[in-house]
Amino acid sequence: MKSIVVVLCLVVGASLAFGQAEHLIQGSIESGGFGGPVLKVTSLGGSTGILVGGRGGWIINHTFILGGGGYGLANYVRAATPGPNGEPYINFGYGGVELEYITNWEKLVHFSVGVLIGGGGIGYRDEYYTSDISTKGVFVLEPWTEVHLNVVTFFRISGGVSYRWVTGADSPAASDSRLSGVSGVLTFRFGSF
Repeated sequence: MKSIVVVLCLVVGASLAFGQAEHLIQGSIESGGFGGPVLKVTSLGGSTGILVGGRGGWIINHTFILGGGGYGLANYVRAATPGPNGEPYINFGYGGVELEYITNWEKLVHFSVGVLIGGGGIGYRDEYYTSDISTKGVFVLEPWTEVHLNVVTFFRISGGVSYRWVTGADSPAASDSRLSGVSGVLTFRFGSF
């Protein structure tokens, strides 16, 4: 019995001594970062909505981005029903954590896929962006795909399409289905890629 224990200890010890740990990212890690403005054109319950905002992130080994973004409705979109004080328009904004994977980053034209996971709010506003109505919180999940053009070493233009899933609105201003939808996305990225 003693000899079996000694043999097992030798086998385990040898495998630990000669084995190396495996890692998701091998070798040295190169870091970069970017930031920039974003324009999204989308349908909000049959009306055209213009969402403006910005995003930025940490670029790991030229292929993975961990970042964040925030977007808000910039034009007038009529609410499903007017607010208690007669406010005719919806007020909508959201943001969150963004994860993105980039292929062939060194090519003039290349692609990426990503997702935003976050939250936002829906409420009423008048033509002066004022309202007495508190905002209702919502959950937002927005996957996207983009094509990128390397303009110069520190600047890229990205265009793509996303789909925004919104849950939790349950507001007289707008429903989940009215806030959810496809967006055309234009991003100007400045940074170290």
